[in-house]
Amino acid sequence: MTSSAGHRWQQNYRQKLGSVSEAVRFVEPGTTVYLSGNAATPHALTEALADRAAELADVRAAHVLLLGKDPFAQGAARDAFSHLSFFAGPGDREAMLERRAEYLPCHLSDIPMLLRSGRPQVDVAMLTVAPPDDHGMMSLGCEVLASLAAAESARKVVVQVNPAMPRVHGDCYLHVDDVDAIVECEQPLTELISPPPSETELAIARHIVSLIPDGATLQLGIGGIPNAVVSLLGERRDLGVHSEMISDGVMNAYEAGILTGRRKTFHKGKVVTTFALGSREFYDWIDDNAAIEAHPCDHTNDPTVAARNDRLISINSAISIDLTGQVNADSIGHRIYSGVGGQLDFVRAARMSREGRSIIAMPSTAQRGAVSRILTRLAEGAGVVTTRADIDTVVTEYGVAEMTGRTLNERIESLIAIAAPSFQGELEASVEDVMQSVVSHRT
Repeated sequence: MTSSAGHRWQQNYRQKLGSVSEAVRFVEPGTTVYLSGNAATPHALTEALADRAAELADVRAAHVLLLGKDPFAQGAARDAFSHLSFFAGPGDREAMLERRAEYLPCHLSDIPMLLRSGRPQVDVAMLTVAPPDDHGMMSLGCEVLASLAAAESARKVVVQVNPAMPRVHGDCYLHVDDVDAIVECEQPLTELISPPPSETELAIARHIVSLIPDGATLQLGIGGIPNAVVSLLGERRDLGVHSEMISDGVMNAYEAGILTGRRKTFHKGKVVTTFALGSREFYDWIDDNAAIEAHPCDHTNDPTVAARNDRLISINSAISIDLTGQVNADSIGHRIYSGVGGQLDFVRAARMSREGRSIIAMPSTAQRGAVSRILTRLAEGAGVVTTRADIDTVVTEYGVAEMTGRTLNERIESLIAIAAPSFQGELEASVEDVMQSVVSHRT
């Protein structure tokens, strides 16, 4: 029997349901629109917005990670729309080079606070959701991040109900009553199909796995190295996950009995994340899976929250690192490549965790071995995401360098030892120059 409450939300749903072209009418010249991203990008809505470009001007599309093609890169949309990115990705890097995008530096954990405080002020939130359950609750599915904060802050909230979106559990629901317009459009979710790990990635992963004890809780970044780590965890037991992202590797390890969460000391037994990105099989696996909980990023990435997990092991990547331990992870020189993201959130969380460890992992070289990633000094303009005071452990295919509690001289020696052998002589020759640059002398 359907309750009167059920009749009410269903009636509200029907009243708010309309066409895509009607839903995007909330956007006016000068509007800031928050878009859910990753696999939750509301493509039907962004396409309809782009079609209205001739009527619009000075519209900002705010988002975290935008995958795929830039929906506003063609025709009149190039002039009508700009991006406001909290984390640059494939969908807006070209726009940044062309100055059609602005980057807002921040920790991932800070984004909901920024939206609630009106920095930036969101006028319209456009989000993808799963179909409502029997109580009118719509799951945000593959991406929570700052979408709830955007919905709370925006003047108008528009949702694209996509039956392809998995219904994920956790603090990730909007009620039908809390949105202003609904469109129904089934579209395939963006998939991330990772290639098999390279020999270098596997070598790095073997070093990392040696640092992971049974019962640890893992935070995994994106890319080949975290995937390689997960693939090599077969001898570990009762691992858990508290991460900003999960993908197919987590599914495989969970089904193999490696990830159980039994020894987690917070969110016991749960795989905790703020966004999910993987294959269609993976999306089907997280659908209505009570072992998975998605939360806003001011929960998952809050260092004091994540650190409630004992033995928290964070694994993140870098573009380069200097001999004193400064980590560049967001830019290539002055050019923003990605963003601060959640790296320092979890670096600090792991260091606060009982028996925790923060790992920065990267290949020792770039450009097919032509350039060392371990440098005398970072390139001009390169951003320091993890400071020399925060860094803990660095791993390359050549080994492990411990940074915590080490002097500058000890760090330099350790980092040179895990650099590519072809660059070690050059780095050793630069040591005196490094010390003169960073250590003050009596005059």
